[in-house]
Amino acid sequence: MAGGQGVLLALLAVLTLQGVGAVKVGNVLIQADFYQRDERLQQEGGQFMFDFDGDELFHVDLQKTETVWRLPEFGNFATFEAQRALQNMAVLKQNLAVTMKRSNRSQATTVPPEATVFSEDPVELGDPNVLICYVDKFWPSVISIRWLKNGQQVTDGVLETIFYRGQDFTFRKFSYLPFIPTRGDYYDCRVEHEGLSTALLKHWEPQVPLPASESTETLVCALGLAVGIVGIIVGTILIIKAMKMNSARNQRDPL
Repeated sequence: MAGGQGVLLALLAVLTLQGVGAVKVGNVLIQADFYQRDERLQQEGGQFMFDFDGDELFHVDLQKTETVWRLPEFGNFATFEAQRALQNMAVLKQNLAVTMKRSNRSQATTVPPEATVFSEDPVELGDPNVLICYVDKFWPSVISIRWLKNGQQVTDGVLETIFYRGQDFTFRKFSYLPFIPTRGDYYDCRVEHEGLSTALLKHWEPQVPLPASESTETLVCALGLAVGIVGIIVGTILIIKAMKMNSARNQRDPL
């Protein structure tokens, strides 16, 4: 307990140094850890994370057995022994096995995910940017998130966050794709989850205005075309009127 309080005090100090300001009453440091098993997909996994007011402070990479700080500066003020997370996972795994043995092992209601794709910064052609796929409100936390560029899967530079738990016990997750906006390119975030009958595909393509030079050329062309059409119409009208006048004159003054 003393170690946990030390971590809390150190992290609060860091948050204050980072410009968050005075800590309000009600702010809470929460340890979020879970282990789950999906027999239908033959997959299992867990997570160990500390968050402060809903923002991640650090999590433990259970495969690499190391603490990963959300901001590297946090690690300068506090430490956390990753082995403690592995011990928690072992206890949770054992408890789950006991609970499954003693219960009817009925499956909880599956909740399909929702997904949104947006860019980190305003899009400008040629300027490096990051696409974000935000997948929300799904259960269980067994999910696949993939990026497609012009219909082809891309993996270079792709990063994913850990799972975040909502108050309704569903999960949310972010996936990031660095990219350089280019006219004509399009992207899709493909989400697969057992709650979906087919993969969820969220489409995105850069919406950028034409450069000033192209806009000017387009406007000039459009104006030229409009003037040409008006000239044709006016010319046609004048020709018809002239023909009618000649016809009327010939009728009045026959040879």
